Amino acid sequence: MAQTVRAAPERLFPEAEAPGPPAPAAFEAELAAFDRFGKRTRIVPFPDRGTELPVYVNEFWTSKQRAAHSLHEISYRACFKPQLPRFFITRLTRPDELVHDPFMGRGTTPLEAALLGRRAVGSDLNPLSVRLLAPRFDPPELVEVERRLASFDLERSRVLPEDLLAFYHPATLRRIVNLREELRRRRTGGSLDGVDRWIQMVATNRLTGHSPGFFSVYTLPPNQAASVRSQRRINERRNQAPPERDVRALILRKTRSLLARLGPGDRARLSGAGARLLTASADRTPAIAGGSVRLVVTSPPFLDVVNYRADNWLRCWFNGVDGDKVALWHWTRAADWQEAMTRVFRELHRVLVPSGLVAFEVGEVRSGRLLLETLVVPAARDAGLEPRLVLVNDQRFTKTSNCWGVDNRRKGTNTNRVVLLQKS
Repeated sequence: MAQTVRAAPERLFPEAEAPGPPAPAAFEAELAAFDRFGKRTRIVPFPDRGTELPVYVNEFWTSKQRAAHSLHEISYRACFKPQLPRFFITRLTRPDELVHDPFMGRGTTPLEAALLGRRAVGSDLNPLSVRLLAPRFDPPELVEVERRLASFDLERSRVLPEDLLAFYHPATLRRIVNLREELRRRRTGGSLDGVDRWIQMVATNRLTGHSPGFFSVYTLPPNQAASVRSQRRINERRNQAPPERDVRALILRKTRSLLARLGPGDRARLSGAGARLLTASADRTPAIAGGSVRLVVTSPPFLDVVNYRADNWLRCWFNGVDGDKVALWHWTRAADWQEAMTRVFRELHRVLVPSGLVAFEVGEVRSGRLLLETLVVPAARDAGLEPRLVLVNDQRFTKTSNCWGVDNRRKGTNTNRVVLLQKS
């Protein structure tokens, strides 16, 4: 079972003895010759003409939505696809080596690392992150979830938060509030177990969305929550009212989907990953031993592009988390973002093994006027990490941007831009 802890002085991993560094030169050669999806790699100059760094452009992993393990299908704002960490983990690490994500979000990198037979560690300032990931390292059987849900009285009369009726039918909201209270009671009483945590995770994921698979009426994509005021406007514009939903049935339906591709081998790998999940700042992870991490695969917040606190207010309510007390990072000035990333890179330099690597996914912001790799390279060098290359995974717009009616080839982020760094 994944251990969930807050950052503390004790070390979770012993010093690692590197069995020999990966070969970035061989990786570069593979990128140059890559043609798996019928395209040839283009090698273009780095955007900052004063920096000599190769930029490899191609479609390096598929854009298909269902091409990864079913356990990954938990929504979170601005998360990357599992194919991204898999691309680097399979090429730049060996089984049992340690993979880390200091901005783990929904936990794509630690989970994918574990499924690939690597050890996993991750951290995030948002306490929701651990709650969305830890249960997937110890998934229950469907029958356990079914029995536990049947033991909960979700029809008890409750005083309902009236504002939330913008999202939910009164009967649905009553069931959600009863489930929330049951989980809170078990948590404060010390009886919350792995099955409860799984139910909490799935219910958190089903709170809002734009299909009948969610508890709510039609609203924004499931990785963010509209404000009550915005939802009322959506309802009025669409002439809609929240329909009644069967909360138990929807949790079981999503559980079946998450477990669909889970086999005995997967369970063994998840259990053997020794996953350690920290609620901690990316620039301060003393619980991770120096010289223990072979590879970091991560994506930081992109300046002011995403407001995680606003997006997660409803999830925080359901989980009993005071979002106003979570000091999430959010910048508006590029210089402040770069300074914060320099601190992160210093911490990554500490935890990496000699010749360890960082795959740092960034993006285009401000309508493509600012490419964040131009800020990453000098910040990494200041921290003692050597930039090796930039990989640009060039694909058409994503499912979420389709939902918004945005063609990402005209506006917004249309690529994954990954800077590969190495500890010298």
